[in-house]
Amino acid sequence: MPRRGLILQTRTHWLLLGLALLCSLVLFLYLLECAPQTDGNASLPGVIGENYGKEYYQALLQEQEEHYQTRATSLKRQIAQLKQELQEMSEKMRSLQERKNVGANGIGYQGHKEQAPSDLLEFLHSQIDKAEVSIGAKLPSEYGVIPFESFTLMKVFQLEMGLTRHPEEKPVRKDKRDELVEVIEAGLEVINNPDEEDEQEDEDGPLGEKLIFNENDFIEGYYRTERDKGTQYELFFKKADLMEYRHVTLFRPFGPLMKVKSEMIDITRSIINIIVPLAERTEAFVQFMQNFRDVCIHQDKRIHLTVVYFGKEGLSKVKTILESVTSESNFHNYTLVSLNEEFNRGRGLNVGARAWDKGEVLMFFCDVDIYFSAEFLNSCRLNAEPGKKVFYPVVFSLYNPAIVYASQNVPPPVEQQLVHKKDSGFWRDFGFGMTCQYRSDFLTIGGFDMEVKGWGGEDVHLYRKYLHGDLIVIRTPVPGLFHLWHEKRCADELTPEQYRMCIQSKAMNEASHSHMGMLVFREEIETHLRKQAYRTNSEAVG
Repeated sequence: MPRRGLILQTRTHWLLLGLALLCSLVLFLYLLECAPQTDGNASLPGVIGENYGKEYYQALLQEQEEHYQTRATSLKRQIAQLKQELQEMSEKMRSLQERKNVGANGIGYQGHKEQAPSDLLEFLHSQIDKAEVSIGAKLPSEYGVIPFESFTLMKVFQLEMGLTRHPEEKPVRKDKRDELVEVIEAGLEVINNPDEEDEQEDEDGPLGEKLIFNENDFIEGYYRTERDKGTQYELFFKKADLMEYRHVTLFRPFGPLMKVKSEMIDITRSIINIIVPLAERTEAFVQFMQNFRDVCIHQDKRIHLTVVYFGKEGLSKVKTILESVTSESNFHNYTLVSLNEEFNRGRGLNVGARAWDKGEVLMFFCDVDIYFSAEFLNSCRLNAEPGKKVFYPVVFSLYNPAIVYASQNVPPPVEQQLVHKKDSGFWRDFGFGMTCQYRSDFLTIGGFDMEVKGWGGEDVHLYRKYLHGDLIVIRTPVPGLFHLWHEKRCADELTPEQYRMCIQSKAMNEASHSHMGMLVFREEIETHLRKQAYRTNSEAVG
């Protein structure tokens, strides 16, 4: 026993000595990098006989600034690597110390050993395996889902707002800004310096040089935090003159960022079948087709439209609208299915999905009062994958324009109402009707429940089916998807649960918290204004 203790004590001394040498190396590198470089042969500007203008000094300053930025980036990387080595050495020291204590006392604290694995890297990878990154986690209901939040270079689109935050805003807190900047830089590092196992091919620029991505090529990203595992990041990059996207998945298991995968995604041949169930509401269909013409026919050009119409009333007008679009835009990629029965959204989407007879296809289940952008269609393609992922975007639902724009004579055009503001709308996080999923996944899971009649409920049932399976459900707010306001009518034939959901949706769709308050206290406000006017008139007469 004394001989064993002596060996452990000797190893501990050597580790302490190694730790001290490593710290000295960090300090030496820091002093070496920060020391100003001198050049004995360089001449100073301003020497007699040489003319230096304003442009020279600006170029000199810019060159120095780029030099120091590069040096700072290099220092950060070296310091991060050294910190990781220090952490690993500290873990080994602690492990040796624990074994020394066990040898001295005969017992050790086993619970702590189970909570903190001796191999830090192994522990971090185990956190990734536990998180819902590569395979879906089976959840009991929609309330167990941890949604993503989406972001661009300048904006964050967030679901949890409270009474002070906004649905779209710049990151205010410095730690959040730094986090997103670090993540984008890490994604660029993965793309520009790929490992051998990365699923991407080397591409050259127009002059044969290596293709380098920068922050301006960042398109969009999503992140979410599982509080017992870590934070997951999904990043998408694209060069303006290329069709392929670069997709990088990162994970921060309450430690340094770790790469999960890097891949190239080609969506150039990805057709989307937009399926719209419809009954009457032909005026809304005219507005929908205007958006469809601008986005799908003129911009995207990789869309098939399937309209499933219920009933006979209004059917001829719908046919006329589709024929008009065909003649004006030479668009023939549409299918009109007529059902002479009572409207049932789930039934319509089931029929629309099965009406496609050309094999696998990506489907977007859409409503006639939805406005979408070309960017959203690409997000749909990037976030759905057959056998792996389904996409459930959170729609931004617009409030009643008659209330939002009450100070104006008439509300502005629809295109000018499409803004993410607290008083103009809200993220419809209780709605699951708009979704992108592949036809094979939809058929495999059994489609919609045909027992659900009337308004609402069918989309939640389908959503729960996916949550109970192995597919990953991507749930996040997206900036290019809007629900246009329209008056809701809750029919008496609905079940009590459906009627409650309908009334709840109707109330939430009407106006913001502040605008609803103004409506509730309208009489009190008007009484106050009358008193103020009377007091002003009395003082003027007196």
